[in-house]
Amino acid sequence: MSRSSLRLELLALPKAVPELRAVLRERYGGEGCPDLQLFVSELLTNVIVHVGEGTPVTLHVSDTADGRTRVEVTDPDPRVWPVLREATGGCESGRGLALLEAVSTRWGVEQGPGGKTVWCELPGSRPAGVCP
Repeated sequence: MSRSSLRLELLALPKAVPELRAVLRERYGGEGCPDLQLFVSELLTNVIVHVGEGTPVTLHVSDTADGRTRVEVTDPDPRVWPVLREATGGCESGRGLALLEAVSTRWGVEQGPGGKTVWCELPGSRPAGVCP
């Protein structure tokens, strides 16, 4: 694995979202890569809201062969897949995947033997010291 690879096993709890952002800031320096923090926050929040608070998850951040940064969140529920939808005016939710769609190079879902992995990739051009 690359020097910037990170793998954490945790429970999907609301308090874990800001804690993970702090870990990313500390590990990757600079401003903590706002897009990376956004991706991790949105993917973990989706697990909390749609699969259930306290669900065990694995977060994996790594470099791809073509220089992108890949963020993966794996949970044990193979049935609850994220769906990109359009949030309207006063909606308080439903914008997370739209943000990922707009900012990421690509994103998707992979079925695994014991659950699913939702992933997204950051573009390859990043300032040194700010992102992995």
